[in-house]
Amino acid sequence: MKQHGPWKIRSSETKYKNPWIEVREDQVIQPNGKPGIFGTLIIKAGVCILPLDDKGFVYLTKEFHYAVGHTTIEVVSGGIDKGENSLHAAKRELEEELGIRAEEWIDLGRIDPFTSYINSPEYLYIARKLAFIEASPEEVEIIEMLKISFDDALNMVMKSEITHGGSCALILKAARYLGKL
Repeated sequence: MKQHGPWKIRSSETKYKNPWIEVREDQVIQPNGKPGIFGTLIIKAGVCILPLDDKGFVYLTKEFHYAVGHTTIEVVSGGIDKGENSLHAAKRELEEELGIRAEEWIDLGRIDPFTSYINSPEYLYIARKLAFIEASPEEVEIIEMLKISFDDALNMVMKSEITHGGSCALILKAARYLGKL
C-alpha cells in the first residue's frame, strides 16, 4: 500500500491511455479510513507562451478546439514531449504555431489548472525580442495569428473573451510582472 497524502493507494489501474491522456482508477483507503475509488485524468504536461514585442503587442492564436466545440483565442500552448524540458518545448511550440523565435525568455512559473481530478501541469513563459519565421503547425492545426495590444489581451481575459485557463493565468501573471496590476 502506498501513502498518498492522507490517502492510501491499494492498487492502480489504467483504464484508458493515448499519447496525450491517461485515465487511472485507484483503489484507495480514504482519509476517513473507508475504502473507495478515485479516478484521475493525467494529461501530458504543457507550456503556455505569451510573445510580447517591444511596442507592447502580443501574438495570440485563434483556433477551433474540438473538445469545447468552438473557436477560442489563446496564448501559444502545447505539450512537452518525452525527454524535453519546458523551455525547449516552449521554444518549439512558439516556432511551430506562430513562426516566432525569441531571444529572451521569462519564466513565470507553473500552474495546475485542475487539481481535484486532473493532473496537468502547465509551465508559463513570456517570450521577448521576437523574430518572425514561417510557422509550421501540425497538419490538423488551423491557426490564425492575432496581434493585439497587451492591454487589449488583459481586457479580453477580464471580459471572458479569453477563457483558456493557462492563457488567463499567464496574461494575469504577465500583467503583474510588467507592473500593470
